[in-house]
Amino acid sequence: MRSQNQSKPPDMTSVNSRNLRLFEFLGCTGLIVFALHLQHNEGLAPCPMCILQRYAFILIGLFAFISAFTQRRRLISATISVLIFVTSAFGLGVAGRHVWLEHNPPKIFDCGADIGFMVDTFPLAEALPMIFRGTGDCSVVLWRFLNLSIAEWALALFTSLLITELWIIRNLFRKQAL
Repeated sequence: MRSQNQSKPPDMTSVNSRNLRLFEFLGCTGLIVFALHLQHNEGLAPCPMCILQRYAFILIGLFAFISAFTQRRRLISATISVLIFVTSAFGLGVAGRHVWLEHNPPKIFDCGADIGFMVDTFPLAEALPMIFRGTGDCSVVLWRFLNLSIAEWALALFTSLLITELWIIRNLFRKQAL
């Protein structure tokens, strides 16, 4: 039993959640900076699937940054958690397809059009299937770290973001039930 002189410990859930959101933001920012370094300094041009994964990381980082400063507002926090979850699931799907293409390259090697041309020229309903079909350059692995390709690292990172988001959403609803 506590005496009245002892203060209540701080709510560690919100402290950890804010730190986690800032870590997600910094992690996503670091990934984009590194991707730009590989593109501009190392000469590795991104394929259409790489670009979609970049967009997913940018959105997750942006949502995490906003969420880090809106922790006290439960509705906003829950909405952002769902947005991060959906964006992570999208990124996971793109990265999964990209890894599959790397391990099962198309029979006909065709560099195809870049993502900007596809989106500008075709309606979105036609452009997305073309992007996910992949091109010859989506199946080529030009860089590895610890024997994993960029797409395999993205797959692992999107998986960890998805699991983290499930944990945060579970804590939000658990807190609400108490």
